[in-house]
Amino acid sequence: MIIAVPETEPLVKELRERFDYSAGVGVPAHITILYPFMPPHEITPAVVAELRDLFARFSAFEFALTELRRFPEYLHLFPSPAEPFKMLTNAVVERYPKYPPYGGAFAEVIPHLTVAGEIEAAQLDDIEREFMRQHGAQLPVKAKANEVRLIENSSGRWEVRQAYQLATHN
Repeated sequence: MIIAVPETEPLVKELRERFDYSAGVGVPAHITILYPFMPPHEITPAVVAELRDLFARFSAFEFALTELRRFPEYLHLFPSPAEPFKMLTNAVVERYPKYPPYGGAFAEVIPHLTVAGEIEAAQLDDIEREFMRQHGAQLPVKAKANEVRLIENSSGRWEVRQAYQLATHN
């Protein structure tokens, strides 16, 4: 489950295509809400409806990708505020506890948008300098989260299986 962030594509598309495997298999620039989720064959119409109802309880929200930071071997843009993303993740995990974020590999989930990944530190230094030289003045990137997309890759490419609208208030 992801929130696509098309507003960042002009900044990250070229780097993601070079240094983020997921970009080459159909995953747009995004912030992950939950990965992995249940296998596609287990996602029944009842699960689809439960997720629709769950996400409808949350309002669409604005955020900004404010800074470029690193995790070991990865370069990311970080959203502010991060809390709405965490709330969405926590709500899904509360409903589906068999599917912890990243398989339970991390004690804390930190919302982020991957720019480059699984790269040695020296190359990440170069990528970070390149990004900041080309796009640093364009930060922060303002965006809006309107929907959560359930994507799956049973075909070998990631495709949207279902899009869930977040509530809008006029």
